[in-house]
Amino acid sequence: MRVLTAAQAAELVQDDDTLLIGGSGGGHAVPESILAALEDRFLASESPQRLTALHPVGLGDEDRLGVGHLAHEGLLKRVVCGAFTDAPKVAAMAAADTIEAYTLPQGALSQLMREMAAGRPGLVTKVGLHTFVDPRSLGGRQSASATEDLIELVEFDGQEWLRYKPFRPDVALLRGTTADEDGNLSMEQEAVFGEMLSMAQATKRAGGIVIAQVRRIARRGTLPPKSVKVPGILIDAIVVDPDQRQTYDTAYSPAYAGEIRVPAGGLPIPPIDIRTVIARRAALELYPGAVCNLGAGISTRIAAVAWHEGVTDAVTFTNEQGLIGGAPASGNDAGAATNYSCMVDQPYQFDFYDGGGLDLAFLSFAEADRAGNANVSRFNNRIIGVGGFVNISQNARKIVFSGTFTAGGLKVEVADGALRILSEGRHPKFVEAVQQISFNGKYALENGQEVMFVTERAVFRLTPGGFTLVEIAPGIDLEQDVLAQMTFPPTIAPELAVMDRRLFGAGEIALAETMASKPRSSRVRRSHLLEVS
Repeated sequence: MRVLTAAQAAELVQDDDTLLIGGSGGGHAVPESILAALEDRFLASESPQRLTALHPVGLGDEDRLGVGHLAHEGLLKRVVCGAFTDAPKVAAMAAADTIEAYTLPQGALSQLMREMAAGRPGLVTKVGLHTFVDPRSLGGRQSASATEDLIELVEFDGQEWLRYKPFRPDVALLRGTTADEDGNLSMEQEAVFGEMLSMAQATKRAGGIVIAQVRRIARRGTLPPKSVKVPGILIDAIVVDPDQRQTYDTAYSPAYAGEIRVPAGGLPIPPIDIRTVIARRAALELYPGAVCNLGAGISTRIAAVAWHEGVTDAVTFTNEQGLIGGAPASGNDAGAATNYSCMVDQPYQFDFYDGGGLDLAFLSFAEADRAGNANVSRFNNRIIGVGGFVNISQNARKIVFSGTFTAGGLKVEVADGALRILSEGRHPKFVEAVQQISFNGKYALENGQEVMFVTERAVFRLTPGGFTLVEIAPGIDLEQDVLAQMTFPPTIAPELAVMDRRLFGAGEIALAETMASKPRSSRVRRSHLLEVS
């Protein structure tokens, strides 16, 4: 194992290489110093060129960090990832068609790393069927120059499946906390594990080079064997960055590392604004024993709502990065968590999700149409991608989509137990047809899933006949503020309810009492064997 500078490591990347890049979102276990050195090398020498960047999770600080370092014409040829959310400069290149761009389900890409490591012929899964990822639609393409078919439709025993084709990686860029003199890598201070081991195995199998960035070097034989996440036999070179941050926003949180638990009151109280109103209403769908996923955006605030209502011990929150239990982080630190009970590698978390392990999924949406389809991947000339959205939404028992009713300039007043629209959004979100189908409503109902859409002013349930309006906020005019802002008419429930006024006030919403009135999760099929008479 060699110890290199970041600049020396960057020299190992050659023209036309395929890079596997580890890490998640806003700097979680991202090999930042190596990516920065790659950018410096290209700006100085215009080399390397025509790289393919493959990373299951979007990587960046919504500006220039992460894969934003690679956003230079000539440096990148192709990007295959879960999302461009954190890398707007790369998204802009995709929109301008200066790179081949694909956004595929985060879970599929994560699990594909394992298939590549074993030399299997790709990943076979139902995830992505009947969405824009389906090869009968766009096959995940987000730019005109992306012409290669990365996914194919296959059939087994009369059922449709998708095969995500494998890649042949040349270089893997990983990150951990400590490496010993033999290259054994531990991740004790990282906020996520990701799929570092599978990436290393896949790259070594293909004859490529594995480079890991770490904070420190330890003497040979001093790392506890069970703490090693990637064995040294898989790592070719180490780059030491003693100043590496845990995330872009957080230098180091012992709670993110699982070293400590945050005491009661350790999470900030969410302000009573439009996002909290939506998160509170979505949280009313929680029930005892439920295993949940909290997606990006507004849904991450549900953790803070549950925390301050004292119900986090009654449910299990998870995120796709592999955290189980506790309170998932929000904002740019989303992907991390505090007070979690377990951290697993990301592919295994998606195995659990794909196998139907989620009782509830709380997800965002950018637009929805009369057929019940939802779009989060591309809208208003923005390429976002899907992250773990497709894996989660296609396999959870119940999906609660959360978002504002309109977008672009919406301003509201939340006061005195009611809602008032001060300035309506310019863009309706309930439209005739979504631009891309990230979630297929008809397919979900056929699979027996329950689907809701929660906004600040209205709550809908999806039925075979389409959207049914079941609740409206106090202070809202049905015709002017709801129906007139939709491009299709919903069915209105015979007994249209008024949303709980406590959602719009400064006090608690009695979430614990609401949950106590609901039955526990029945997700264990043979739970009757565990009952004590």
